[in-house]
Amino acid sequence: MTTENEQITPADAAIVSSGTGTKGPEERDLPASLKEEMDLCLQILREVLGEFDENLLAKFDEVREHALKASDERFSGILSDTNPDQDDLQKVVDIVDKMDVHDAQLLARAFTTYFHLANLCEENYRVSVLHSREAAVDEDQAVDPVNEMTCAYHQLINEMGPARAKELLDQLEFHPVFTAHPTEARRKAVEGKIRRISQLLEAHKLLGGSDKKENSRRLFNEIDALFRTSPIALKKPTPVEEADTILDIFDNTLFYTIPQVYRRFDDWVLGDKAGLVPPVCPAFFHPGSWIGSDRDGNPNVTAKVSRQVARKFSDHVLGALEIETRRVGKNLTMEAETTPPSAELKSLWNHQKEMSERLTDKAALISTKELHRAVMLVMADRLKATIDRDADLMYRSCEDYIADLKTVQRSLAEANAKRSAYGPLQDLIWQAETFGFHMVEMEFRQHSVVHSRALEDIREHGLHGERGELQPMTHEVLDTFRALGSIQKRNGIKAARRYIISFTKSAQNIKDVYELNRLAFSHPEDVPTIDVIPLFEQLEDLQNSVDVLEEMIKIPEVQARLKATGGKMEVMLGYSDSSKDAGPTSATLALHSAQERIAKWAESHDIDLTLFHGRGGAVGRGGGPANRAVLAQPVGSVKCRFKLTEQGEVIFARYGNPVLAIRHVESVAAATLLQSAPSVEKRNTDMTKKYADMASKLDEAAHNRFLDLLNTDGFAPWFSTVTPLTEIGLLPIGSRPAKRGLGAKSLDDLRTIPWIFSWAQARINLAAWYGLGTACEQFGDLNTLRQAYEEWPLFSTFIDNIEMSLAKTDERIAKMYLALGDREDLNKKVLDEMELTRKWVLKIVGDEWPLQHRHVLGQAIRIRSPYVDALSVTQVLALGSLRKRVDKEELTHGQKENYTYLILCTVSGVAAGLQNTG
Repeated sequence: MTTENEQITPADAAIVSSGTGTKGPEERDLPASLKEEMDLCLQILREVLGEFDENLLAKFDEVREHALKASDERFSGILSDTNPDQDDLQKVVDIVDKMDVHDAQLLARAFTTYFHLANLCEENYRVSVLHSREAAVDEDQAVDPVNEMTCAYHQLINEMGPARAKELLDQLEFHPVFTAHPTEARRKAVEGKIRRISQLLEAHKLLGGSDKKENSRRLFNEIDALFRTSPIALKKPTPVEEADTILDIFDNTLFYTIPQVYRRFDDWVLGDKAGLVPPVCPAFFHPGSWIGSDRDGNPNVTAKVSRQVARKFSDHVLGALEIETRRVGKNLTMEAETTPPSAELKSLWNHQKEMSERLTDKAALISTKELHRAVMLVMADRLKATIDRDADLMYRSCEDYIADLKTVQRSLAEANAKRSAYGPLQDLIWQAETFGFHMVEMEFRQHSVVHSRALEDIREHGLHGERGELQPMTHEVLDTFRALGSIQKRNGIKAARRYIISFTKSAQNIKDVYELNRLAFSHPEDVPTIDVIPLFEQLEDLQNSVDVLEEMIKIPEVQARLKATGGKMEVMLGYSDSSKDAGPTSATLALHSAQERIAKWAESHDIDLTLFHGRGGAVGRGGGPANRAVLAQPVGSVKCRFKLTEQGEVIFARYGNPVLAIRHVESVAAATLLQSAPSVEKRNTDMTKKYADMASKLDEAAHNRFLDLLNTDGFAPWFSTVTPLTEIGLLPIGSRPAKRGLGAKSLDDLRTIPWIFSWAQARINLAAWYGLGTACEQFGDLNTLRQAYEEWPLFSTFIDNIEMSLAKTDERIAKMYLALGDREDLNKKVLDEMELTRKWVLKIVGDEWPLQHRHVLGQAIRIRSPYVDALSVTQVLALGSLRKRVDKEELTHGQKENYTYLILCTVSGVAAGLQNTG
């Protein structure tokens, strides 16, 4: 890759293929439908590239061919240091190294485009498999094996009886909290094109003749536009713009698919009575959000921003409810003679007339003798008035709106129009119960140190600056509580009542928040109702959590909230910082221990506990299948409620496709129910006790090994050198900085997400596994480890997640990244531990290579490997060349920007290729 006058390192080169050449021992033939769709996408992309530039197409084909061979060589064991002539990875490097910057950028976009298409094909295949499995289910079966919720409920009935199973179902709550952590490197403009291509591909296989030709033309248009669209956004999004992530998911999946989840459960459990009787399934899905309200280390999230985002969410969901209310209402065309309105409905109509004869006259004109329809149309107009803040007509709360809907429903049921009562009208009630007038429950978060500094400032200078000007941050802290109060007044308490304290160290941190909440208002009646949630993140904080909670419940404000809520309390556990602080093995065991101790403490105080899991997509941040994580929790720590953060690329992966969103929600809900089954509780309790000694020994050895690495002199600058840490901070993929602004100057200052993201980019994934190999080696008892893997859900989930993470590492590429630094001692520690961990994990699971017996996941990673490898090679060479030339001051500003753009393209591609990097 060259500029006009000098050699430049390779550009971005992402490649995708269904796989050709020598097969590795674990590779299986792709399913015919998946291969056909991938081949179609490749064919269209190649034609698009040829139309753009024949030379680009030639380079694309050449690099793709060698990258495929390089991947085959690695997976089949052919590649070795003694046969350099067979190293097709080096051939990829040589080809791209000779390209100029402009051509390399185009090649990068070509491979990144096909990479997105391949992911899309795989997603479509998963959907088709689910449809096929559903089609094969016999409707007379006791459960729907594809709908895990029905299986879990059936097991609860068998173990506990119908009455207790129904009690647990009524308590069910799944609370995903969407956050704006910067791990999703895909532009929103790209997401829109991907969604349209997905729809076209789905239709393509069903069409013929002219319709198929038109479909193909539109596919060409979208893929051409996708290639011509830069994968990197021009600027970082503002927090207000980040809120569009939730609006997009809400519009395309959640608003319509969540009622389908409830309906699918009802249809199976109620059988022929479904749609004729009141529903069984509660509205258990309660989404939350940190977008626009998480200000920990993000100066871009201000009180003004929080107000704007809350208004954006509220107006949007009110608009959606208005449209649905009008649609459902227009279809309630039952006239009074066949479906007489109830006295309650007539009373509601009279109340509406008293409120506005203009609206009722308009509705009556449209719906003569159709009172159910007329009432619904007025309700839709009142929702519009709520958006416009018309004080005379607006709904004061969502509860009032739901009450009106249920009045219509009861009237229809009394008139024996049961299918109308429990059909689309019930879906609308579920939508209102799920999303309210707020769409998502906004949760505010700030660092404990910020609160203590604000109070110190107020005590020194006076609340109103009587003894000197208050710091800007103090003003902002007070304004935050005022913003929270205004959101509550506008959208209800549910819209914003949670306040999370990062790095909670003591009960004083909780007192600080309640004090600031009081100080922010002149009149006590204006002080908002808040539930302060401690967040325990670091190892020491997890160990001290119960002591802090014991002191916390002595605080008068906490006691008042416990009394008002019937003893409900939330506690948040941070998977991210605990992992960076103690290493993955110790963090996993410490978190499990903390959950167990907190659950026992809550039970002893008759507290109705909800544990909030601050998980990410990466294994180093608690990632992995959420349903298995739920089933591995200690007794009493779930209680039919599961709350976790959903962030970055995980949001789009889990909720971007309606079918997969339904599957995900059903799976997590099923595990949340099943966790209360006596058999599951007994197994978790017994196995935790049985393997406590093993866990203790693994914990100590792994922790020491991890600290030995982190405490090695010069580790922090070396880490920044051998990963794209600096460049990740430049990627415009989130409003949040990569570092907290509290003055730290080392790894303590670095957010955990860039820590994990950087290791993933370097294909080392160190944050997911480092220390486990040494711990297993020192423990030495393979039989006990294997037995624990078979019997203890926590350990088996942990090992399986590490095996997945190891499958995404690549020692060949890792060595190239490590060579960017000049620390052979650190390189050796990392590579030795990687080899040792791989050896022990494979022995424990009984595999010869990672994911040998997990064919679906193994195949998915196998498909991605070639193009992720090419991207990684390109990235590491570009990093080395950029840093070398910057040090020598050889680059102009424009040339440096070109390098940076190439690196950011590879960061985007690798993040999407690895699927769970954040």
